[in-house]
Amino acid sequence: MKFLQHMRSKSRLKSGDEAQIYEHKARSPNNQTRRDFTSGLPLKLLTGILSQICPHALDDNYLSLEESMRDGGCMLCDMRNLAQCALVSRRFLVATQTILYHNIRIDPVHYCEREVNLAEKRKRKSFFERNGEPVDAPKQRVEQISRTVRDNQSLAIQVEFLKMPYMTRETCIADLARTVSVLPNLKYVDLPDGIYSDDRSCSTLKQELEARCPDLRKMKYVHGAERSFALLSQSRPWQNLEILELCRLQLEPNTLVSVLSSFPALHELRLEDAPMIDDSIFHHSSVTPAFPPITRFILQNTPRVTAAGFEAYLARPETREVLNHLTILDTGVLPSELYRILGASPYLKSLRINSTIQRAFSPSAVPRLASRSLETLHFEIESPTKSPQELRPPSESHYQYLSSSILEGNFPSLVSLYALCTSLPTLLLPPPVAPFTSSKGPSSHLRRPLMLYTKSIPEHDWCLTIISPPTPANRRGSATTTRPISFYNGSTQLGPQWGDKARDSVIVGNGFGGYLAVPNEDGPRPSSPRLHKHKHSWSKSSKGWMG
Repeated sequence: MKFLQHMRSKSRLKSGDEAQIYEHKARSPNNQTRRDFTSGLPLKLLTGILSQICPHALDDNYLSLEESMRDGGCMLCDMRNLAQCALVSRRFLVATQTILYHNIRIDPVHYCEREVNLAEKRKRKSFFERNGEPVDAPKQRVEQISRTVRDNQSLAIQVEFLKMPYMTRETCIADLARTVSVLPNLKYVDLPDGIYSDDRSCSTLKQELEARCPDLRKMKYVHGAERSFALLSQSRPWQNLEILELCRLQLEPNTLVSVLSSFPALHELRLEDAPMIDDSIFHHSSVTPAFPPITRFILQNTPRVTAAGFEAYLARPETREVLNHLTILDTGVLPSELYRILGASPYLKSLRINSTIQRAFSPSAVPRLASRSLETLHFEIESPTKSPQELRPPSESHYQYLSSSILEGNFPSLVSLYALCTSLPTLLLPPPVAPFTSSKGPSSHLRRPLMLYTKSIPEHDWCLTIISPPTPANRRGSATTTRPISFYNGSTQLGPQWGDKARDSVIVGNGFGGYLAVPNEDGPRPSSPRLHKHKHSWSKSSKGWMG
């Protein structure tokens, strides 16, 4: 009892001196409430200002959490700072909630120094176990956001994007199903891999998506989901679907076309590893529906799709005017038949072709490549591993065919070119004209600088070469090549013969797969160890002789 009285007496202020400690908290004339200038701002403008605190909340892309990472900032710290702005006033609360719940991003860690302290606090320590097991913070955040949106419907209808780490969406399938069941305006969500192959563990989650999320914009189907994909033409759960990816599906061409025609808003399609798909998908009749118009079309490992099928597809005006981006990787389209696709697609902006050819062809036997709208071209033609007896790889004839088409001015809008040929920069420059001759020789019809990216094999990095158009002073044009630069420390990598002091040397590429060593001109030239020893002994004797 006396102990409680003692504690109660300590908590009281006994003297006036102690009471003066709290005088600074009293209201003074300088601390009076001032006018809030933000009260006159429109709510839309206030929301735009507050959104600069958390830039990732404005991302409206359909990329996963790992693919939509931002450099130079901590997303969790930005979200925390934005949440603290909600405590200012009710108007700030409304604007802040609109930003926070538009794009919910559950990052695994802080990308700053704060993570060091927080990781130590998350460990469950005890007297017998000093290290402790770390708490799964992303899992707790998923549980919290699930409870929040289920208790507050006004916040649930604002959620359009939900992104989380890979391990979290693989282990929190039940919490994810409960969360998406109350999000009617959801457009994109990071899903576990099992939902794409109709895994039984994800059946509840998929049913919730089909029943409660009609505004979903991106979906993927892989091997094992053939039955559920075929039923999409009847159920039609997502009429606003924009992006569809199909990988390793064993489908009949008629089934594929009937399902794709049931999505009126589809504009991006990726078809990968489909050996049963052929040119018949592009042919339509009064019985079968037509292949829908696609803005971005990606075909990979579909050997039965040829250039003739693309010509039939692009013969329709509604498809020819929509197609802007085309990617054909390891298909039945030969590089020598690429002119047929370019001639049938007048609005194509980017084209990528990747093929391995076995034999060369004569460039004069086929028409030149030409496109007035193409801006980016990936012309990645490879040859099999060449034998020592072979002098010229078969792919060289294809790059000569490409360079002659560019030099004739058939690509007036081309800005970027990617090729697996390190000699292409020299092919894009006409040969020099001999002096004191009347003939002008071949000329270049380039109208703008061309950004040429080349490398010898796909595993290497791109080497940039800028091809400049010809000028009156230089009718041939010019090429400026940027080479990779690396700095080596002289005391560690180059040996002691370069001097005791650290010496820097620059290693630059020569553009043909090798490197050139450019020595530093600031210091003296390196000498051999033997010469260095004789010089050292001579200097000591000379000092003794000079006295």
